[in-house]
Amino acid sequence: MHRAFSPDRFLSKNPARWAGLVWGRAFGAPNPKNFSFPFFPSFPHHPSSLKICDLTQFYSPVSGGVKRYVHEKVRYLHAHTDDAHLLIIPGEHDTRTVEGRATVYTIRSPLLSRTSRYRAILRLGAIERILENERPEVIESGDPYQVAWKAVASGAALGIPVIGFYHSHFPEAYVRTAARFFGRPATEFVMDASRRYICALYNRFHRTLVPSPALERLLNEWGVDNTEHLDLGVDTEIFQPAPDGKAETRAALGVPAGRTLLLYVGRLAQEKNLRTLLDAFERLHQAEPARYHLLVVGDGMQRRSVQALQAATGQVTWCGSCVEPERLARIYRCADCFVHPGLQETFGLVALESQACGTPVVGIRGSYMDRIICSDQRHWAETNTPASLAEAIAQTCRGDLRAEGRAASETVRSRYSWDLVFERLFGIYREAINAYKKGDV
Repeated sequence: MHRAFSPDRFLSKNPARWAGLVWGRAFGAPNPKNFSFPFFPSFPHHPSSLKICDLTQFYSPVSGGVKRYVHEKVRYLHAHTDDAHLLIIPGEHDTRTVEGRATVYTIRSPLLSRTSRYRAILRLGAIERILENERPEVIESGDPYQVAWKAVASGAALGIPVIGFYHSHFPEAYVRTAARFFGRPATEFVMDASRRYICALYNRFHRTLVPSPALERLLNEWGVDNTEHLDLGVDTEIFQPAPDGKAETRAALGVPAGRTLLLYVGRLAQEKNLRTLLDAFERLHQAEPARYHLLVVGDGMQRRSVQALQAATGQVTWCGSCVEPERLARIYRCADCFVHPGLQETFGLVALESQACGTPVVGIRGSYMDRIICSDQRHWAETNTPASLAEAIAQTCRGDLRAEGRAASETVRSRYSWDLVFERLFGIYREAINAYKKGDV
């Protein structure tokens, strides 16, 4: 008898192979047997230590919160543990590099964006070959697509527990697109499909790490039953209010003297709600042409929009991506106010870094980022409109920004250091490994 098509049943048969097939057909993936990795024996480590694997596509050489999270984890690992680290990411070529107890594999993958430099891993067999050779004790998967399904499948085949990190609440972007172009029926369909997909994937992990309590509650309501809240953090030795080189940094960036300097740091992308910020700044400039200057740090598909506003107002500085933490900290410190227009943030790492440097943040209320704002949000925009955001910026900048920034910095330093975050995370790893060995999963 012919049975009706069931997405859940289809995915459960071999989700990793299904995802690889779809992506391979879409992008013309090469034969997964064509590997060129220079394999060597696994890095030896002490019996009581761990080998931890991070596996993600959300990794760009020029920017990204996931990249910062992984690099801070490796720094903590070298400074405070005897553990070893394995990172598997997409790249231009197949490579293997070793530095101390950290090994990085890049898998040759097609470029998705020339500006953000993100790539898609299509050769899923390469992932399993690396994991088979390296044999980590735990795998952390950092994205929700075909690589996540492969991580789950490989972990099951090799007897390795797999933890998922819910870095991005991607259904929101799909739902908004459906609402804009297809109306309510399509929105309901997309939301229902997203819920089913998230439950089907994330309930296969041994733990699902979520950086926001409110988002964790939402995933629980949807049916994800293995969640654990874990904040992200900030390097408080680099991101701090001192030294104050504001004048020198502004001069080096070409920012005119005597302006209230607004700062944006992040990808120049639609999902970052950048258009609302650009339109809000245009309103501010029209109202008070000599008061505000906007500094934009980042790159992406909306670069031309930034450049157009730069040409139209003469009060915008765009300086591309910044990957050096020390330089980024100087940029945060030179600004009067950081503007974060995002609505989809699961945490808001750049907002935390800005506050750590003593620069207060203004944005739009209602995102999962609200809970990490360490200053008064009474002036924040109530709605996602240029007029509301422009008014929020103007009202915030009339206050005592320096005092507000100092207080926020002290709060961030006491609550959000990376050392506290990773001490807890490495405990979660060990709990997952022990539970897996006992069969208590």
